[in-house]
Amino acid sequence: MGATLERERNAPRSRAAILDAAERLFAERGYEATSLQDVGAAAGVSRGTPGYFFGSKAALYSAVLERCYEDVRQAVRSGRSRAFASGESPEIVLAGAVAEYFDFLASRPNFLRLIEREALAGRPVLEGAAHVEPGHEALAAIREELGYDDATDGDAAQLLLSIIALCWFPLIHARTVAPAVGVALDTTAQLERRKQHVIDLVLHGLHSHGPALTLSDRISS
Repeated sequence: MGATLERERNAPRSRAAILDAAERLFAERGYEATSLQDVGAAAGVSRGTPGYFFGSKAALYSAVLERCYEDVRQAVRSGRSRAFASGESPEIVLAGAVAEYFDFLASRPNFLRLIEREALAGRPVLEGAAHVEPGHEALAAIREELGYDDATDGDAAQLLLSIIALCWFPLIHARTVAPAVGVALDTTAQLERRKQHVIDLVLHGLHSHGPALTLSDRISS
């Protein structure tokens, strides 16, 4: 009874600690090698507390993913809103969203590891609306800001996927591929340089070709 009262009294703090610990352990060890007891110990709560709040390991795992993707969505919204409020061009609004997305990924290495680990294992852990909604929202924003229509919808999706790849790949490979090609990502200044490169590359592509001009268009022109 005392343990239950303690959990309920500190519910928000305990829940957040459990999610933080679970995100780290799932990223480091993988789903199968992580138990609810491991999560409880890492979170500094009793062995039964993770189960009390989330019911099962699968439900906890889903909650971790849902929180990650909600944080992604909020980061991109924040960057877009700030840039939009400045009255800048649609391209600069997009740049603000890209900057926030990059900063989010750089600040959450466990999120990157978690998704990469599960992708390499071939497990369909990203089923459901949690991971789809941020992508749909980002795609809708690109269409709105840059003027894509039904005829160029595929180009908007390709642009979004390219932005994700430009931000994601060097961060997940900061200790492997990046140093192999002479790119260091160990300091804040180095990360800022990479972020600015991504933004410049995206904006240069938009200014050079426009949203509706594809490679085949340029070849045939």
